[in-house]
Amino acid sequence: MLHDFFGNIPGVTKNLLILNLIVFLYIVLGPSAGYGFERNFDLGLYYFGSPYFKPYQIVSHMFAHGGIGHLLFNMLSLVMFGAVLERIWGPKRFLIFYLVTGFGSMLLHELVNGIQVYNELGSFFPSNELLSTASDNVLAAYVVPAVGASGAIFGLIVGFAVLFPNTELMMLFFPIPIKAKYLVPFFVLAEFALGVGNFEFDNVAHFAHLGGAIFGFILVKIWQRGRNNFY
Repeated sequence: MLHDFFGNIPGVTKNLLILNLIVFLYIVLGPSAGYGFERNFDLGLYYFGSPYFKPYQIVSHMFAHGGIGHLLFNMLSLVMFGAVLERIWGPKRFLIFYLVTGFGSMLLHELVNGIQVYNELGSFFPSNELLSTASDNVLAAYVVPAVGASGAIFGLIVGFAVLFPNTELMMLFFPIPIKAKYLVPFFVLAEFALGVGNFEFDNVAHFAHLGGAIFGFILVKIWQRGRNNFY
């Protein structure tokens, strides 16, 4: 049964799925497993002005997840939407799309963090003395990494909605069919509202999600120029 499941998934989508699973197993079972997820979050993406930032995190954060629920949601979405898009675009274009939306997610997330740090402390790279006066929100940018494929996943969902606007989708917590052209904009607006709200109880990188969505929308529209195809 497992062989049949993986056999029906296109190549790039399947390899991305496997890579995410391998990284998750490394986090859970690897050398630092006994110390919990935090010890492995050097794979996550820190603010570029943080002493914890490493260049490889630009890529590694897209394959590291903070828990089994986080991983399962992203991988389910990857298979649901990624498989469809890969069959339409082919492996090369699909991989380009996935990486562009993932990096776009990273760029907006880092930009928003940088603006927040600069507005409060007057520098993108404040001294330790200035940092000692920073708010909890600014300090969080230095010590809390962003992890997960969610930015690229949001790009896939937006790409799917642009190509298949009339396809009906259902949310697990609201099992009523809603057309993609209505449901996905709702998700995007919700992410924007939550990101701007910057609520204390919320530790989700909403602007990373928005970055993936924005870059995904732009890239699909560029690829659609001069074509009248719709689904």
